[in-house]
Amino acid sequence: MKRIVAIGAVLLWSTIASAQDRTITVASTTSTEQSGLFGYLLPLFEKAAGVSVKVVAVGTGQALDIGRRGDADVVFVHDRVAEDKFMSEGQGVKRFDVMYNDFVIIGPKSDPARIAGGKDVTDALRKIAAAKAPFISRGDKSGTHAAELRLWKEAGVDLSAGKDDWYREIGQGMGPALNMASSSNAYLLSDRGTWLSFKNRGELAILTEGDKRLFNQYGVMLVNPEKHPNVRTKDGQAFVDWLVSSKGQDAIAGYKVGGEQLFFPNASH
Repeated sequence: MKRIVAIGAVLLWSTIASAQDRTITVASTTSTEQSGLFGYLLPLFEKAAGVSVKVVAVGTGQALDIGRRGDADVVFVHDRVAEDKFMSEGQGVKRFDVMYNDFVIIGPKSDPARIAGGKDVTDALRKIAAAKAPFISRGDKSGTHAAELRLWKEAGVDLSAGKDDWYREIGQGMGPALNMASSSNAYLLSDRGTWLSFKNRGELAILTEGDKRLFNQYGVMLVNPEKHPNVRTKDGQAFVDWLVSSKGQDAIAGYKVGGEQLFFPNASH
C-alpha cells in the first residue's frame, strides 16, 4: 500500500512539474505592463494555450539585451530600428507587427512653453527648450527614450546644454517618469496607453498629439533557439502565434480604459 502511495505521489509530482515547466519568459516594455495590457491579455492566452507567462518589464533596449543573453524566450518591444538590428544579428527567428498606438507630449495645464494644441512635435520641443521648461526624460534606453531622442535631434535641439538644468534624465520606466512629471509640473513624452492608465495626473494633460512622427509600432520576436538552446521554442512560438492570430488581435482591440482603446492591432495575417 505504501509503495502504491509513493508511486502515486511521484506521478503527481511529475504531472505538477510538467505543468510548471510550461512557462515562458517574455522580455517586454514597461508600457505593455504599466498600461494594464498584459494584465488583460495574459490570462486569455494562458487559458487558451495552457502556458504560463513570466514578464520582465524593462525598457526596449534592456529587453532586447535580455533576449541576446538568452534569458527570455520572446521579446515584445517598440523600437523598430533596434528590433531590426536584433534580427540582423540573428538573435530573433522572425519579427511580426502586433499593434500600434502613439506617443503624446504631456505637460502642465499652465503650459509655460505654450505648446498646447499644436501638432508639430519638433516645434513643441523647440519651444520647451527655448522656455527652459522642466522636461523629464526616461533616460533608460527604452523605445520611448529612443523615440524622444530622435525627435529632439529632428528639432535641432542640443540637449547637453540643458542637462541638469531644465532637462532631467531619470533612468526609469514610464510610470515613474509620469509620477515625477506630475510632482514637478514638467513636460515629457509618453506612450498614450500608459498615460490613459495613469491615475496620478495632477495638473498634467496631453498638450501635443497627432504628428505622424509620434506613431508607435510594437513588434514581437521569438528568441533564436539556434543561438540559445534553452529557449522554449514551442511554447514561445505559441505565444507569438496567438498574439498575431485573430483571437489575439481581437483581445488587444478589446482592451480599453475608461471606454478608450489603448492599442490598435495591425498584424498581417
